[in-house]
Amino acid sequence: MTGWPGVPDVELADAVAGLLDLVATQPENPGVLPIVQAGDPVLRTPAAPYTGQLGDVLPRLLEAMRRTMRAAPGVGLAAPQIGIGLAIAVCEDVGVPDDLRERAPLPYRVLVNPRWTPVEDAGEVAFFEGCLSVAGWQAVVARPRSVRLTCQDEHGDHVDEVLTGWPARIVQHESDHLAGRLYLDAAESRSLTSNDNLARFWGAGPDPAPAASRLGFPLP
Repeated sequence: MTGWPGVPDVELADAVAGLLDLVATQPENPGVLPIVQAGDPVLRTPAAPYTGQLGDVLPRLLEAMRRTMRAAPGVGLAAPQIGIGLAIAVCEDVGVPDDLRERAPLPYRVLVNPRWTPVEDAGEVAFFEGCLSVAGWQAVVARPRSVRLTCQDEHGDHVDEVLTGWPARIVQHESDHLAGRLYLDAAESRSLTSNDNLARFWGAGPDPAPAASRLGFPLP
C-alpha cells in the first residue's frame, strides 16, 4: 500500500483482523460482516480520518465490505456500518434505466476520507432513499443533483471527479455515515414509509410527487 502518511495501529489492526477471521469461518454467508443498525453509537460518531491505521489488513477489510454490500444487497457501505469508526466506504451500482433519478452505473470503488461540494447551478432533487442500517424503511431526501467528490482510493491515490444523479446521491449518503449522520436526519419526516407500504401505495416507482401530494410534504 502507498500514500498513507501514518503507521499502523497494531491494536486496531489486530482487532479488525480478528473480526475478519471470525466471519470467514461462519457457516452461513462466509466473509459477510454483520451490519450495525440505528441506535448503535458508532453510527452517530464521526469517523476518524484514515491515515494507514490498518496497514496490510486494509485489503482484507475492503473485500469483506464489498462482499457485505453485495450480499445485503446495497449500493454502498461505510465502515461505521460494520462497527469500525474509520473514514472508509465502498460503493457500487449496476444502474437501471431511470431517466428521472439518472441512475447510471457506478463501477465499484473505494472512498477513503471523502469530501464533496455541490456543483454550482445543478440544483437539488428529492427521492426516496433507504439505508442498510435502517432496515425496512425509506424516506424522501433532497440532495444536490451533482457534486464534486474528492477522496483517496484504496491505494492512497487522489480522486477528484464530478458525479451526477444517483451516483452523486450514493456518495453523499456514504459520506454522511462517516460524519455520524443518517439519511433520516435530512429526510422529510412525513414521507417515512416501510418498504412494504412504499410498494403498496406508491408502486415503488422513482417519482416521489404522488407521495408528496398525498402525505403533504414539499419537494424542491
